Amino acid sequence: MSGWEVARLDELDAIPVAGVVWHPVRRRLGIRAFGVNAYTAEQPGGLVIEEHDESTAGAGGHEELYVVVSGRATFTIGGETRDAPAGTLVFLRDPALRRSAIAEEEGTVVLAIGGEPGRAYEVSAWEYTFAAAKPIRERRFDEAMETISAGLEQYPDHPSLLYNLACVESLAGRTEAALGHLQTAVGLDARLAKSAETDPDFDPIRGEPGFPGPPR
Repeated sequence: MSGWEVARLDELDAIPVAGVVWHPVRRRLGIRAFGVNAYTAEQPGGLVIEEHDESTAGAGGHEELYVVVSGRATFTIGGETRDAPAGTLVFLRDPALRRSAIAEEEGTVVLAIGGEPGRAYEVSAWEYTFAAAKPIRERRFDEAMETISAGLEQYPDHPSLLYNLACVESLAGRTEAALGHLQTAVGLDARLAKSAETDPDFDPIRGEPGFPGPPR
C-alpha cells in the first residue's frame, strides 16, 4: 500500500441506516487516527445527521466537527437551530449536546469528523452496527454477525453491540444464541428490554422462554 490514496465521495458505499445515508469514509480509507464519515439524506427535507449525542452507549464521547460540503442544512443543537449553507463549519465541543440536521437541498453532503480529547482514537462501537446494516438488509447474516463480533473484540460486553448481535441471530434463526446475547445485553443495560419488546428483529424469538421482559 502506498502512503497516500484518493477517493471520491460518490464512489463510497451509500448505506441507509438510522434515518440517514451513511458513507463510510474512515473504513474505506483505513483511517486510524481520527473518525470521519460523510452523510447525505434520502431526500431533501430528510435527516442528514440523525438526532444523537456523544455521551450515550455506543457513542465515543467525541468532540465533533461537521462540515457542510455541498447543498444546505439546518442544524438543531441543544434546541437551537442554525442555517448551514455549503462551507459552514459546525463544532460541538460538548458530547452531551443533542444534535441533528435536515438537508434543505438536494445534494446536501455533510462531513463529520470526531475524536475524544486527550485520547488516542478508537473506532466507536456504533460504526460496527452501521457497517452491518447493508448485509442485514441483504440477508447476509453471517457477514453481519462477523462485523458486529469484530466490534465485541474491541468492546467486550458492550450492551448495544450484544443487543444488535442478538437481533441478527434472531433473524438468522439462531434462537439460543440470540436469547443468550439479548439476556446479557439487558443485564448490562436494563433499558434494552423495553427496546426488545417492540423490535421486529425479535419477532422470531419473542415467544421463547427466557425472552426478557421490560424493566419493572
